[in-house]
Amino acid sequence: MTEATEAGWEVDSSAVEAFLQAMLKGLRAAQLYLPNNPVYQTAMENVRKAFPPLWDACDELTLAVGETDLKWQGKVVLSQPRAESLAWVLFKDGVRTLVIAPGAEADEFVRLLQVINKARNLPATADDDLLTLLWEQEFQWIRYDYVELIADDVAQIPKADDNVERQAAPREQTPAQEVKQEQPEPPPGVVRLEDFDSTLYFLDDRDVEYLRSEVDREYQQDLRGNILAILFDIFELHAYATVRAEITSIIDNVIPYLLGVGDFRSVAYVLRELRVVLDRARELLPEHRRALEELPARLSKADAVTQLLQSLDEAVIHPTEEELAALFRELRGEALETVLECMPQLTNARVRDLLGVAVQRIAAQYPDELAKALGNDNPAVVLETTRIAGRLRLPPLVTALGGLLIGDADAEIKVAAVEALASIGTPGAIQQLEGAIQDAHRDVRVAAVRVLATRGHRAALPRIEEVVLGRALRAADLTEKMVFFEAFGTLGGAAAIRHLKPLLETGGFLRKKTDPETRACAAMALGRIRTDDARAALQAAAQDKDPLVRNAVGKALREVS
Repeated sequence: MTEATEAGWEVDSSAVEAFLQAMLKGLRAAQLYLPNNPVYQTAMENVRKAFPPLWDACDELTLAVGETDLKWQGKVVLSQPRAESLAWVLFKDGVRTLVIAPGAEADEFVRLLQVINKARNLPATADDDLLTLLWEQEFQWIRYDYVELIADDVAQIPKADDNVERQAAPREQTPAQEVKQEQPEPPPGVVRLEDFDSTLYFLDDRDVEYLRSEVDREYQQDLRGNILAILFDIFELHAYATVRAEITSIIDNVIPYLLGVGDFRSVAYVLRELRVVLDRARELLPEHRRALEELPARLSKADAVTQLLQSLDEAVIHPTEEELAALFRELRGEALETVLECMPQLTNARVRDLLGVAVQRIAAQYPDELAKALGNDNPAVVLETTRIAGRLRLPPLVTALGGLLIGDADAEIKVAAVEALASIGTPGAIQQLEGAIQDAHRDVRVAAVRVLATRGHRAALPRIEEVVLGRALRAADLTEKMVFFEAFGTLGGAAAIRHLKPLLETGGFLRKKTDPETRACAAMALGRIRTDDARAALQAAAQDKDPLVRNAVGKALREVS
């Protein structure tokens, strides 16, 4: 591309124009992406590639800066509207000439782009300007000429002639006369402040309230959500591979940033919208589909979840329950076991409470993963998983919970399994408790028998009867004896009286007397039967000499009445 200059000879500006276009793309990349982003690195490499052709065209690049255009050797090589003009960023702060010499491509041009972007975003009240930022860089291969804006761009008001002023003013005019002097009428179309209400609050209440509501609405907008929605709309509507590749890269890089600042709501929104976009996007290339589909899976990996929980534990401001739950609803089931492993290690009680609710949501979606966690080697994970299963009342976990009762798990885990099965409450769940009647741990036996009696599970009666009438309870404490005898009375009904009545009686000559604790337990068991025969047996023992037995009989009679 050539053009005749004022001197009559032609210059080839194609290399300069190509360099400036590459520079504009570099400016945009520096504004949108971090230095480690592939898009940023590609843009900077394209600028470097534009330098060799530039040096072939000129020894150094000297650009004259106008309000909306840049000129090289008298020819406009870049022209843009003022709102987005590179020339205007330089011109408004006084730069009139920009010189780039060989050697700037090594490092200085990148710093120049960063300075221009920073100056473009400076607020009006900032102390710095473009010239200050350029001066701080101490460039060697980049030079610039500038002008003082006050002296150069602002026209000075001509000073009126003293003789004219003296002639115009009255010779003898007091200050009072000066105040009373009428102001001249303004030309047509000129607005005077005196024509309006000059008080501080000249708007009526309705206008003030409207402005306040609009300001509040503006500040309450989810800016990140709006930007993400725009990106997804562009991805869905534009089938260009380059556009979709760039948006995929942006989404991939923005997720770590959102997690780092604790914006879990936006991360959940991204994961949720990915499913919609994958269903509706037209002509989606396999590599783009694969990259987007793998994003939730990558976030659900053990390393990513562990880092997320660590950040939560160390954070000063925590997300709300709804925000964290929204994120965990979008994660895959494989994240569940990792969360359960990390929860006992968390030091912040608030974070543990938030995760407890969030974990229940993901466990409800993936019960198979919860059953898998019951086989974890870490007892703390198994205990927390068991409690979650009980709170969620998941019937698919009945078999896995029953397996804990017949294994060698800790007593605390087995008790939690009993409570979980009781909470589920299905016939199959209650049946699993039969194996815990003769468990080695006292707390497990007591918990299981209580549930069986409360649920009226008569299939467990033979095992309970075997314990009550056998020798197993001789070394047991009073609480355990009481639980077994009451369960025997509840499940056995009237048929159990023939076994309980002889235990309550004091005995006769040459008959071994039953110990007071066993007799008291037999009395409580008769009280659960609530028949006339049971009442008669209790009344016969109402005057027993042992106070423990008398108290038990009295309590049982009150229940029978």
